[in-house]
Amino acid sequence: MELGMIGLGRMGGDMVRRLLKGGHRVVVYDLVPEAVQALVEQGAAGTTSIAELTSRLGAPRTVWLMVPAGETTEETIAEMAAHLSAGDCLIDGGNSYYKDSMRRAAMLAEKNLFFLDVGTSGGIWGLEKGYCLTIGGELAAFQRLEPIFQTLAPAPDKGYGYVGPSGAGHFVKMVHNGVEYGLMEAYAEGFELMQAKQEFGLDLEKIAGIWRDGSVVRSWLLDLVAVALGEDAELENIQAYVEDSGEGRWAAQESVELAVPAPVIVQSLQARFRSRQEQPFGAKLLAALRKQFGGHAVKKPEK
Repeated sequence: MELGMIGLGRMGGDMVRRLLKGGHRVVVYDLVPEAVQALVEQGAAGTTSIAELTSRLGAPRTVWLMVPAGETTEETIAEMAAHLSAGDCLIDGGNSYYKDSMRRAAMLAEKNLFFLDVGTSGGIWGLEKGYCLTIGGELAAFQRLEPIFQTLAPAPDKGYGYVGPSGAGHFVKMVHNGVEYGLMEAYAEGFELMQAKQEFGLDLEKIAGIWRDGSVVRSWLLDLVAVALGEDAELENIQAYVEDSGEGRWAAQESVELAVPAPVIVQSLQARFRSRQEQPFGAKLLAALRKQFGGHAVKKPEK
């Protein structure tokens, strides 16, 4: 099959490479010409504009977007819609908010265009191991394009699937990332407890390796814990500053809207917020209150 790919960052570029290895024809475009050229050298067809990209695809066209969520995705979809024809399909594989995907699908349907929202997980390991894909939208569009998903997935019969109507693919990815936050936080807390028990002299990399086989907490994330500790046992070259992609926030908001408790996801998100603060005001106030009611000593700022 053939498709166009717009957005050739690390993940988008690796997805193109995997599709090329799978025998698909891929037409590519990116604002960075060097990114396009790198893939042309590996067999992709390069273009210099969205208009050129669509002109080099046969009908019905399929174009996959791997661009930043938000305004960039909105603008790119609007521009794409002007160049596509009835029966063509747009795929958003980025981390878009599922309600935006529902709205975009409805807008494109008015032009007789298909839209699939694909929650894409796999990160920098996707080229080697494949991508996990949760796909929402018209079932007919999914069925027509299934060979593409099978190539990107870890295997033709696993790691991908149609999960529901428009918005469902990105909704499931949102929940996936919320669960990911919780799992990562649990590992972080557990290994911090062991690191603090200095009297045992625990080898955290070795323990991570032991847990990887047979343990009920074994996982790919634990594999990555072992890799990270193997590279820097004391994590001396990493600041305790953790960003969030926005999906955890959406998951937390959804738990409020649906009145479904999600304390682990919410608390793991809050932990990331706290990691970015130096001398947080709330902690200072706690210390001040202890001094006010109990006369407890406080530490003064270092000058």
